[in-house]
Order: sequence, then C-alpha cells, then structure tokens
Amino acid sequence: MRTKAVFGDGTGPPCAPVASTGLWVICWLWLSLLLGGCVALPVQVERARSESIPADASTPLGRAARDAGGAPGLTGFKPLPDGASAWDARVALARQAKVSIDAQYFLLRNDETGRQFLRLLRDAAARGVRVRLLLDDLYTAGLDELLDGLAAHPNAEVRLFNPFPAGRDGFYSRFIASLSEFDRLQRRMHNKLYIADGALAVIGGRNIANEYFDFDASANFVDLDALVAGDAVQQAAATFDTYWNSDVVFPLHAIVPAMGGPGQRRERFEALTRDMAGGPRPDRAPPGNPGDRPPSVELAQGRLALVWAPATIHADSPAKVLGPRAAEAQGRPAETRNLRYDITQTMRAADREVLIVSPYLVPGRSGMAMFRAGLERQVRFRVLTNSLAATDEPLVHIGYKRYRTDMLRLGVELYELSPAGAHKSRRLQMFNSRGRLHSKTAVIDRRIVFMGSMNFDPRSDLHNTEMYIEIDSRYIASQVSDIIEAQMARSSYRVRLAPDDSGLQWVDPDAGASVSEEPETSFWDRFVLDMLAPFAAEDLL
Repeated sequence: MRTKAVFGDGTGPPCAPVASTGLWVICWLWLSLLLGGCVALPVQVERARSESIPADASTPLGRAARDAGGAPGLTGFKPLPDGASAWDARVALARQAKVSIDAQYFLLRNDETGRQFLRLLRDAAARGVRVRLLLDDLYTAGLDELLDGLAAHPNAEVRLFNPFPAGRDGFYSRFIASLSEFDRLQRRMHNKLYIADGALAVIGGRNIANEYFDFDASANFVDLDALVAGDAVQQAAATFDTYWNSDVVFPLHAIVPAMGGPGQRRERFEALTRDMAGGPRPDRAPPGNPGDRPPSVELAQGRLALVWAPATIHADSPAKVLGPRAAEAQGRPAETRNLRYDITQTMRAADREVLIVSPYLVPGRSGMAMFRAGLERQVRFRVLTNSLAATDEPLVHIGYKRYRTDMLRLGVELYELSPAGAHKSRRLQMFNSRGRLHSKTAVIDRRIVFMGSMNFDPRSDLHNTEMYIEIDSRYIASQVSDIIEAQMARSSYRVRLAPDDSGLQWVDPDAGASVSEEPETSFWDRFVLDMLAPFAAEDLL
C-alpha cells in the first residue's frame, strides 16, 4: 500500500503495484531537480496548552478500571488479537467516555471505518467529552473537510504532526509543493494511541482504516493491540501530552483555513458521515476464542477481565522529526538513543529465545550483529515477516532480501506470512485477516513482551517517531507467544536454505512441500523487483 521506501508505515495510496511504486520514486527524483518549490510552515502559531485529565472512579470507565483489580504500579491487559475485538474496544470506549478522549494515529483513512471513528468522536464531544485528535499529516489528503467539520464542534480539537503547508489535495502533490523540505517531510509520527477518560487505553499497531479491522473486501492486516488499564495509561497520557503540546504539532486551522462558519461546517460533517451512523457491519466470526467476551460486553457489565503486570511505555521524542542537523541548528540535543536501540539491548541480554514479528524487516548491520552474538550463546531467534506476496511494500522487501540468506546461514529461523494461509486462519478465530502482516511484537525469554508501532527497519530507527509498551509477565508472554507460533505454524512459509546451498526454499504450512521461488508471486513480480533493487536505498526503507 504506502510507498514506505520513501515514507512511513504500511498504509497509503491503495495497493500500488511494484512497478508504479518504483516509477514514482524515479519521477520524484527527476522533478526535484527541475523544481525548487518551498512553502514554509507558519510561524508564531498559537498553541493552547492542555493536559490529560486523570482517571476518576466516578465515571463508568474509571470504575471498570478500578474494579478490575491490580495494585498500584501495575498495568492490566486484555489482548485484542483480531480486528473484531480491536474495533469493538474502540467503539465501546468512545461510547462510554464521559470526560475525555485522546487519540493519536499515523493514519486515519476516509473510508467507512475512518468516518465512523470521527463520528464517534463527534458524538462524544456533543455529550461534553473533551476530544483531542492528533494525526500525522502524511495521509490526510482528502480528510480536510471532515477534520474541519469535527473541529467546528465544541469540545473537539484537531492537531496535525509535521504538516504539509501546500499541495494538500493529493498525496504526491504535497511533496512536489515542498520539495526543498523533503528531509523534514519524510520524517513522520508513527505512534498509535487511544485513551478514554484517562482510565483505559488501546495500545498496539493498528491505524484507523477498513483494512485494520477486517472490513476490507480484498486484503486485511494481521495486527495486535491490547486494552490497557492502570499505571501504563498514566504513562501513555503523559506521552500524548508531550506530542500534543510540541512545536512540531500544529492546530488544524493553522494549516487548513476554516471552511465557513461553525454551523455550516458542522452540517457538512453530518452529511459526510451520516451513512456511518450505524457503522460497518461485516459478516464474520465473533472475536477471540470461544467463550471470550467482547470488550464492549465486559465494559457494559463493569467486569473487565485483565491480567496485571509491571509495564513501561517507551516513546521517541517528537523532536526526532527535526533530524540531527535541524535539531543542532535549533540548539536542541540530537537523540543518540532511540527505541530500537533499547529493544536491541534487551534482545542482546536474552538467555534462551527471542521471537520477533515485524512486517517490514531490514535488520542492518546492528541487527545482524545482535543475531550473531545471541546465536553464538545458543539463543534461539525466530522471526515472522511478510512474504513478497503478502507485503504491501515491495521496495522494503528488497532490503529484507539482502539479509535473508545471511540470517538463515547464521541460524535465524525465518517465517514469511502466506496471504492464502492468513485467509485460512480465519477459521482459527484468532487472526481474522486475509493476507498482510502488520503486527510489531517481540517476546524475549517467554517473559518480556514488546508491543507497539516500531518495525525492525531503518525507517523506524532513524526517521519516524515510534511508541511501544514493554510488559514483564510470563503469562502475557505465553499468550502472545502462542498467537505468534500459531501464525507461524498454520499461516506462514518456513524459509530454509536449499540442501545444496544453491538458493532458498519455502515450505508450505499445509502440504509440507517446498518451492524454490517466492511463493504466490509471478515471474513478473520477481523480475520487476530485481530491476528496482538498485533504487532501494537502505536508509530510506
């Protein structure tokens, strides 16, 4: 989907073919030589500072979080491994919120899911709930009217991270209108966070679009979120405030002029979202395993079933978007450590096993050094990523291919998601998705779990801001490990070296037979990818 080799996260203009993605990169380079357009961001922008509202046990969500048990300093978790439960949790929180909703997303698409989500926020604001919506500006083309309409409602405010000041009607026109600022604009906020009444949060990898909740008719993402209560919610709220009040975040109307009077804008919003009053109604299996109750049912009954454990929220500084040179020019400290460094250090300390799930996997020298050091100490590394047939980012797959054989020779166990296998996994009522991996998760020694927005690639390392939660719990680690291992065993190809070391083989999860070409792809897919390989600069993947 998105042209991640140039930008951000696994989402973007719907499903660009390999050839068109590479062609656009070449055209962009050519245009950058011909044009020198520069439209600057506004200066001296007034940003009304605001802070998160603490949880209050007098609200339904506050009571539910309090009555779920736990102790001071601990965090409660309910995994949301399928699209149905993940969407159900977001809807339930929006409908039951009484005080505040803080939502921070890399992408919110103008589709059925995006429009219903915005309508849910509008309905909450109409009840007197303070709504703060923070979006990265990369994929907001076509959303200005909707966002303007939401912001016209009392109690609702919209802000944009690292915005595009011109060319806002189209995805590519934004870059063409600001070519000289490419280094700034290709650095994005990849965080995903949703907090209701300061009491409960959803943390994980999902954006707000049909394909993240199994509403898309053709292809959906395999992803993982968690409903969270307790100490980590307070930490997440502080992180949200840091971004919301940052000077790289702009109020919507500092970038997008108001489109008429408040009443007119509210009427336009109502017209644009009226068809979503009931929301999408997919025909699919109930969420979770048999006997599990959806989050909405638990919240309605005031009895949340949570597992409690120590947890810590980790997030990049929003100033990462400036890049080291710009930060130095402004007298800011350039970040020398980031989230990937911290996770890698924890993996280096593993005693027995590391499970990694990353849809976009480009380990680089540091990742290979980590694998080598761990394997020399008999640590088992198992990695799940997208196959070429499953990926929505073919150019990133080029970066992965450069390391794949060497990882196998070191002893890393590699699995690649099969689109056909992921579709069959619907029967498991575990991953209700058809075809593409998007979860970013790691489990270390069956005890430490990392879950959030960060891929194991240079873009997450160097350019995008990221966020994840670190959980110290053998029980939760076992749950997450079971989910990953089921996907490896039932919906993924095991990649191995050919017996004579002449190439690679992909072992089918059902038949057990192997093939020697990228499975579920055509000769043309593979040929075009090879032709584009010289253009895939690793530090932009």
